[in-house]
Amino acid sequence: MNLREKGSTIFRNSVLFLGLIASSIAQAGESYIAVEANSGRIVLELDADQKRPVASLAKIATAMVVLDWAHLSQTKMGQIAVVPAGAATIGGSNPMGLIPGDQIALREAMYSMLLGLDNVSALTLATHVGRSIQAQSLLGGTPTAAFVGEMNNLARVLGMERTRFYNPHGLDSTGRKGFSTARDMARLCIYAMRDTGFQFYVKQKQRTISSSRFGQSRGFKVSNTHKLLGTAGISGMITGTSQFAGSCAATSSEKKPIVKKLESGATRLTPRRMIVIALGSADRYGRTKGLLSQGWGLYDAWKVQGQLVTNPRSILTVPTPQ
Repeated sequence: MNLREKGSTIFRNSVLFLGLIASSIAQAGESYIAVEANSGRIVLELDADQKRPVASLAKIATAMVVLDWAHLSQTKMGQIAVVPAGAATIGGSNPMGLIPGDQIALREAMYSMLLGLDNVSALTLATHVGRSIQAQSLLGGTPTAAFVGEMNNLARVLGMERTRFYNPHGLDSTGRKGFSTARDMARLCIYAMRDTGFQFYVKQKQRTISSSRFGQSRGFKVSNTHKLLGTAGISGMITGTSQFAGSCAATSSEKKPIVKKLESGATRLTPRRMIVIALGSADRYGRTKGLLSQGWGLYDAWKVQGQLVTNPRSILTVPTPQ
């Protein structure tokens, strides 16, 4: 076999191999779940326990580790972080054009990460907070590794038994790939939407933010990538896309609380929030709208029937970490 024939054979084998990968991803299909957050009632699901990459939805865990750390350490989100050297090679979304050495407030980095899916801001947050975690716990390794350890600690406490994070941004890597499930991501989103700070970040359609380079301020307008925000009661969350994860979306939709007068004369308010997770969907927005429409109908019917629970797995319980 001459060099040309050998090269042709290698090319055909490579195409076949890539085709098998693409086929296996396609055969895996999509996973989804719709759950009313306050009752924990699961109204719709499909392959919700299937392990798969979740792309930028991993940034929800990154955001919550940062917010929990800020609360516990009484750190203001206006604190300045420095973009680390690793930003030069991270790849993927970097809407602000950040480079190593740039300075950015934690608050601004959060906006860019959650609205614009900014990988560099995710790495910057993880590095900054990771150093603090290392200092407090005397951990070795890198600041980013310490931070990702906390992401996995959070997942464990929330009962996300089929989840493993390997980086703070959700990018596919040539080595170990992070994974989760629709059910586990629903747990994380329910927890995240209990935090008023997180709610405020993800409900913004657009935000003007800034960073600093060599002492000069640089302004930037970041837009929320979730195209359904503001429709069908959708109050926020995040999207994600990668080669291995496909198109993903985490969505929170709210309805007005149910108001009931009690015999004592007091008023009881029952909040209503639907969390929808769509993973590997060919049409994440169409799927999300369909799940919300069906999900609210099923939830309302369940309420009318007295909220009977015949299967414990139909209720998703999400603890509040201490």
